Amino acid sequence: MSARTATVSRDTLETQIKVELNLDGTGNAKFDTGVPFLEHMMDQIARHGLIDMDVFCKGDTYIDDHHTVEDIGITFGKAINEALGNKKGIVRYGHSYVPLDGSLSRVVIDFSGRPGLEMDIPFTQKRIGNFDTELFLEFFRGFVNHAQVTLHIDNLRGDNAHHQAETVFKAFGRALRMAMARDERLGDVMPSTKGTL
Repeated sequence: MSARTATVSRDTLETQIKVELNLDGTGNAKFDTGVPFLEHMMDQIARHGLIDMDVFCKGDTYIDDHHTVEDIGITFGKAINEALGNKKGIVRYGHSYVPLDGSLSRVVIDFSGRPGLEMDIPFTQKRIGNFDTELFLEFFRGFVNHAQVTLHIDNLRGDNAHHQAETVFKAFGRALRMAMARDERLGDVMPSTKGTL
């Protein structure tokens, strides 16, 4: 089987980013982005998705974290899409429910080739430490548009914003892992009646 890896760089006047991925890893990750809470969340994706990843970003965080978070989402999405290739033989759909104390989140993903995001996270706080919770929408919108997936994210309950975010990212990692898994019964067949994704 061919390696499902990718290295994607994205350079703009606002950010310089490099993402390296191995979809069939063990969850090893290294980050240098200037946004510690995003790194903590992406570590959940790596560990629960069993994706090895290195994410480097030099961004204009002296303004705020917006460009860095959005552009990492974009670059991560591009890297996932590149590493999957033509998507033949993958499960395609993935879902996960993850609890953490009083928080519970559900994430459902389809590698459909059609970008779409439905996200409902009623955060109990606007900030987690120095991180603006509104930026999670920018991260996932960037990811969806460039990974070309349909993604539904729902935080079903929670009274702690950190736990709400953590359950979302853990569930996202596990849903990715399920959807990207190779299906031995499919072999090299496209998981679509259209013949393409």
